[in-house]
Amino acid sequence: MEQAPRDPERQLQPAPLEPLGHPDAGLQAAVGEEAEGARDEGSGEGTMTENNFWLKKIEISVSEAEKRTGRNAMNMQETYTAYLIETRSVEHTDGQSVLTDSLWRRYSEFELLRNYLLVYYPHIVVPPLPEKRAEFVWHKLSADNMDPDFVERRRIGLENFLLRVASHPILCRDKIFYSFLTQEGNWKETVNETGFQLKADSRLKALNATFRVKNPDKRFTELKHYSDELQSVISHLLRVRARVADRLYGVYKVHGNYGRVFSEWSAIEKEMGDGLQSAGHHMDVYASSIDDILEDEEHYADQLKEYLFYAEALRAVCRKHELMQYDLEMAAQDLASKKQQCEELATGTVRTFSLKGMTTKLFGQETPEQREARIKVLEEQINEGEQQLKSKNLEGREFVKNAWADIERFKEQKNHDLKEALISYAVMQISMCKKGIQVWTNAKECFSKM
Repeated sequence: MEQAPRDPERQLQPAPLEPLGHPDAGLQAAVGEEAEGARDEGSGEGTMTENNFWLKKIEISVSEAEKRTGRNAMNMQETYTAYLIETRSVEHTDGQSVLTDSLWRRYSEFELLRNYLLVYYPHIVVPPLPEKRAEFVWHKLSADNMDPDFVERRRIGLENFLLRVASHPILCRDKIFYSFLTQEGNWKETVNETGFQLKADSRLKALNATFRVKNPDKRFTELKHYSDELQSVISHLLRVRARVADRLYGVYKVHGNYGRVFSEWSAIEKEMGDGLQSAGHHMDVYASSIDDILEDEEHYADQLKEYLFYAEALRAVCRKHELMQYDLEMAAQDLASKKQQCEELATGTVRTFSLKGMTTKLFGQETPEQREARIKVLEEQINEGEQQLKSKNLEGREFVKNAWADIERFKEQKNHDLKEALISYAVMQISMCKKGIQVWTNAKECFSKM
């Protein structure tokens, strides 16, 4: 991804945000002083390790998942999963670690928080939520979203989402995010009072801008193409991994047949019996080890899925830029049209096939007074249009500068995370092969003692 050109204008600073709710003194003391300093650092120039002041002062965890039953908005009974969020100050004012807050949230509330962040921070690659229903599963895994193993992986994913937001140099300062962690009652009302739903861009408008924008920014076009390719290759990788998991599971379980055969064989042998029985035990252990191995692999798959969903977050930034560019082009087109009308009125020249030319033929020429009045109205509209165009240009440049700064931050994060995930997966495969070698080495020793 290409680096954005340096903008000589001063970087826009995010407005200081005062936390909502009433957390206890421990949490407020832990973040208050550090937050004030961080607000002056800028909107996104630093790295995550330099700006994650929340994670320096607070531990955030999603510690439990609980199945519950209640009634939805339609007054119908439903079963859902609630997640316990705990926030703990790393060091209290008196030097002691203290649990400061805990509350329960549903997955839908996490969705509401992320939707709010997408609207209010369109230039940011907002961290994605874990999948709501299992995808890329292999035959032994359940696709049921209430399955305990799936719920546990989603709990880990939701915790990772909160840590991503808390470590972001801009998102971590948001008052709605703060209240999400500290304000259990009436939090939804607090979010809805921001009116973010009214500010959200419609899908139809975004699609219209995609096809009608005349001068798209090459960097964002390339970024959009990259996000499509990233999603494609990760999807393919996850499908391959699911097929490998299916076959690997079968291979391991078939080794259990060795254990059964050796045990049966040992029953009819006197001198060889003990060796065959021991070898059969090693094969049984080997066959049963695949369950833990594939469970660990699911965590690796979840890391890949996070970046599968990050691809959509990248596209959201691109779509917002297309909308802004389309609005800018429409404003410029409207201004040019008004200037042309004003020029025609001032010079008396009228295009034959224009609306003005048709009305002149039908209703006759305007009086000088009428023409002067129309020119005056158009001049006011032109002045207003020029101001709007200037404002949209400034807004667009600021968006590009801030968006590209966050994209570079994301690129650094992505490269680090995927590198670590792939290395971990390779180490896991090496360890698995070594265990297989050890099992057959043990079996060989058993056979040698017969």
